[in-house]
Amino acid sequence: MAAPSEAPVTRQVSGHAAPAPVPSGPASWQPLAAAVAELPVLDASGRPVLFGELFRERRAIVVFVRHFLCYICKEYVEDLAKIPKSFLQEANVTLIVIGQSSYHHIEPFCKLTGYSHEIYVDPEREIYKRLGMKRGEEIASSGNNIHFIHHDRNRLDHKPINSVLQLVGVQHVDFTSRPSVIHV
Repeated sequence: MAAPSEAPVTRQVSGHAAPAPVPSGPASWQPLAAAVAELPVLDASGRPVLFGELFRERRAIVVFVRHFLCYICKEYVEDLAKIPKSFLQEANVTLIVIGQSSYHHIEPFCKLTGYSHEIYVDPEREIYKRLGMKRGEEIASSGNNIHFIHHDRNRLDHKPINSVLQLVGVQHVDFTSRPSVIHV
């Protein structure tokens, strides 16, 4: 008996190349189900925010991490922390991380990783469940439209950050820790 076919791991839902424009008019983008958009996430203070409100009025990269104790996820978020806010602002893009933990863990995780962009938690995993996620994911969206989805096959399968940034028109980030050489 043949094995059931798996869903694609990486899917660019829209056909737009970088920089991705703010959508207008009909397009082939996948709308975010209203039931998922209305689910709450919690901020660092424990205040609920509707998931869809995070990017209803703006373009965003939403990264779902497996959990805050995952070493690979921690390293990925450490790299996300290196993205200059000015690069995101130039492209009119917001970076959001969502974890599967208590909101009490947000502040220590941000201190540990140096992450200063937006971060929320889905402590009951409702969004993860409804979107069929078992591991981490990267999603680029705007309005209620999803333009790109990457489903990790395993804990080491995160999409390269610069590939996701390119899809939304954010300039390339040098993630090496080497000091710049200045020629005098």
